Amino acid sequence: MKKALALILVAVALISIAGCAPGPNNYVNTDNDKGFVPGFLYGLWNGIISPVTFIISLFNSKVQLYEIHNNGSWYNFGFILGVSVAFGGSAGGVARRRRDR
Repeated sequence: MKKALALILVAVALISIAGCAPGPNNYVNTDNDKGFVPGFLYGLWNGIISPVTFIISLFNSKVQLYEIHNNGSWYNFGFILGVSVAFGGSAGGVARRRRDR
């Protein structure tokens, strides 16, 4: 009985998580309002300034955190890399640990 309940709970959790997955971006490889398709460098910049952009977007509905008109995977890679730069990345903990010694 416990195994069946655990299996049901795991199945419900997996279905719930799958329901949160984003859908396809229909604006990939389409021009934005400035007439170009942002790529890696634009994604990197948007990731680096994401903390400031997030705060501004709370008060201004015209400011968005993420450019949906992008070239796909390279923009996403740049954005994630920029976010890791903005928030210290994984190397921040190692550097902090070395300073404390």
